[in-house]
Amino acid sequence: MSEDRPPALLADVKKNGAGEEEIGQVLSLDADQVAVAETEVDPTPVQIVKRGPIDVPLLVVTLGLTLLGVVMIYSASSVVALHRYGDPTYFLHRQLGGVAVGIVALVVGMRLDYRWYRRLVYPILAGSFLVLGLVLLPGLGVAAGGARRWLALAGLRIQPAELVKVTAIIYLAYSISKKEKRMRFFSLAFIPHVAVIGGLVLFLLPQPDFGTVAILMAILGIMLFIGGARISYLVALAGAAGFVVYDAVVSSPYRLQRIQVFLNPESHRQGTGWQITESRIALGSGGITGTGLGEGPLKLGYVPELWNDFIGTIIGHELGLLGMGLVIVLFLVFLWRAVRIAYRANDPFGGYLAFGLASLLTLQAGTNLGVVTGLLPTKGLTLPFVSYGRSSIVVCLFVVGVLQNIAQNNEDTWAQTSALRAEAKARRKLKRKRDQVRASRVEKEAGGLLMGLD
Repeated sequence: MSEDRPPALLADVKKNGAGEEEIGQVLSLDADQVAVAETEVDPTPVQIVKRGPIDVPLLVVTLGLTLLGVVMIYSASSVVALHRYGDPTYFLHRQLGGVAVGIVALVVGMRLDYRWYRRLVYPILAGSFLVLGLVLLPGLGVAAGGARRWLALAGLRIQPAELVKVTAIIYLAYSISKKEKRMRFFSLAFIPHVAVIGGLVLFLLPQPDFGTVAILMAILGIMLFIGGARISYLVALAGAAGFVVYDAVVSSPYRLQRIQVFLNPESHRQGTGWQITESRIALGSGGITGTGLGEGPLKLGYVPELWNDFIGTIIGHELGLLGMGLVIVLFLVFLWRAVRIAYRANDPFGGYLAFGLASLLTLQAGTNLGVVTGLLPTKGLTLPFVSYGRSSIVVCLFVVGVLQNIAQNNEDTWAQTSALRAEAKARRKLKRKRDQVRASRVEKEAGGLLMGLD
């Protein structure tokens, strides 16, 4: 067995006057471990050899919410679709087309290495400003329901704001990860991020799209907090956001009316408060188990645009409190799995990106359900994966693809990191043994000197 030990190490141990026990400890070590013990821990970054498995629970939750959305969209829209277009499956077919494109987007997001977004962050950000500007141009921007939020391209209506939310998160993840150790400086942590997000807000307010503005401001605050910015900066951001909200409300009669409806919906029941009032009545009449899938009378027009922002209303009405509870649980599971991916990311950019995307979808879901139940003013935000909207479902599924890509790249690295930790622990143990051998030698030499003096 001793033939397998490095001769230099054995000679060093014997020369230092180690006893038989210490020599036995060295001889009992594996040859590779002894070689490792004589070197420092290698700080070289871990190289990813292969992709790990996908996050199955995240995928199952995503598909479950998407399937629920398809079913409830048909239940909510069939009567109106038959009356308007002569086809009860009109909205269903359009949503299924969006889901098909979304599945392609999910696969693309899974296959494309997320670190490419870091390399292309500035072209992506420039493209976001460009498409938001095009929305405001006559002939390209499409107005509907008093808002100009869509682009007409090749016969399709695209809502750029849905994608801009993702590109904003890519920029924030890149910038914060790059400045991670300097995030406590005002000029680096606050000014550039507020300037970029503020620029996007300036394009969104004229549409108007106040819901997206609120989501972007909230995500900015969350990501700056996670990135380590000072609390005083976040307080300043909250003050700036409050000023923007106040100015946007008082300068717009319809926004001011929404606040009044939120505070006292009953007094506006025959006007602008009709939608939220009927939504609350429908939720209450659904009870614990609901009226039954497809059995509710809401589809007759009691709640306008039921398949869009207020799809949570028909879920609560036809599937009851249990159905709404299931939706909430699914989004909580989604948040758990996405944050887990962020926590296990092998680089800061991947971690911030995953956390930002997780915040985007769960924060939007919470806001939508808050509006449906009357806990928040109406904002015009969809329920991710569930509400009708092809742009929304494509972007949501793409986000899941990006999260899966980060998870796949994390898994193998996590295993290697665990191995490195175990290896480093073994090295520290070996170092302690060598120190003990040296201490024993010094003790014996000191004892010999004392005997010589005597």
